[in-house]
Amino acid sequence: MTGPDRSADPSIPASYRRVLLKVSGEALMGQGNFGLDAETVSTIAADVASVHAMGVEVGLVIGGGNIFRGIAAAARGMDRAPGAYAGMLATVINALMMQNALEKVGVDTRVMSAIQMPGIAESYIRRRAMRHMEKNRVVIFAAGTGNPFFTTDTAAALRAAELDCAALFKGTQVDGVYSDDPRRNPDATRFDELSYLDVLSQDLNVMDAAAISLARENNLPIIVFNIHAPGAFAKVMRGEGRFTRIVDPA
Repeated sequence: MTGPDRSADPSIPASYRRVLLKVSGEALMGQGNFGLDAETVSTIAADVASVHAMGVEVGLVIGGGNIFRGIAAAARGMDRAPGAYAGMLATVINALMMQNALEKVGVDTRVMSAIQMPGIAESYIRRRAMRHMEKNRVVIFAAGTGNPFFTTDTAAALRAAELDCAALFKGTQVDGVYSDDPRRNPDATRFDELSYLDVLSQDLNVMDAAAISLARENNLPIIVFNIHAPGAFAKVMRGEGRFTRIVDPA
């Protein structure tokens, strides 16, 4: 079987043959404070499906903060490493729920885990992941990097670099990168474009420093947008709507 037909949607830049989308676990909560909101998961799955239908190979990394946060557990007295492993297992739950939502809308998927659990998901192997994507399957990468002390943002940057993705799209709760949280500070400044060094030097709360550094080393553009806006992923793929690009200056 050949890969997806890039001519399916000429509005998508040809360079975006393969991309990776990072979605936080918190984005799956909807208006709740914990767990998963079925309608939100279905909405995000439909957005991913629309991009997939355009002929783009899509990988997906989902956080686990909606279920368990290792750092929060450490603050309550639990060692950080076991807490991190619990967080990785939370990402597997989210991956399975997203897989179910995607398959309900007719998208063939595979869940690949950085921690071996053969009864639930395939073990992550780079070449196998690339082959799945070439066969027009959305691949959901679970369990982070498989190591404590590395966030799912870092896992997303790592997988995007490993799989030769053209860009890393990060779906957040707001429409780009701001100087401060715009939900708390109405005077926060929104940026249309930033360099990797801007993000690091200004300590902007986009992704952790390891993820930004990894993207910079591999010249991997990061596009930050609001995952909750209807059809946002597809719009951003076409260069439409509001988003922030993080790239090296020309």
